Amino acid sequence: MAIEQYHAIGRRKTSVARVYLRPGNGTWVVNGRPLEQYLPRHVLRQSATRPLAATETEGQFDVKVTVNGGGLRGQADAIQLGVARALLQVNEEFRSRLRAEELLTRDPREVERKKPGRPGARKRFQFSKR
Repeated sequence: MAIEQYHAIGRRKTSVARVYLRPGNGTWVVNGRPLEQYLPRHVLRQSATRPLAATETEGQFDVKVTVNGGGLRGQADAIQLGVARALLQVNEEFRSRLRAEELLTRDPREVERKKPGRPGARKRFQFSKR
């Protein structure tokens, strides 16, 4: 008998998170490390676990995450989207709760590219009249 497992992908900025949910007792493993160790800031941990709190399923699933790219904030938000999408596979009735908390919307904002002849995307070098 195969163990039931739900898989989803979450993205934010340049981060990509592959999330695997299994019925269990609430263990979190992110890139082989516990969640508290991988995301040291409480705000980031809270962000990553928000979908479980919104659906009141904390402690019901073991969460295994492989995440790469970007910084910790982008990774935490990618994990959040991945967990929310995986929860939809568990139970489609969670959609209204997750939608109300705005957890199913992928944040489309990306870094604007640097333009040639300028120090950044929009910034210009100091103007000199003479």
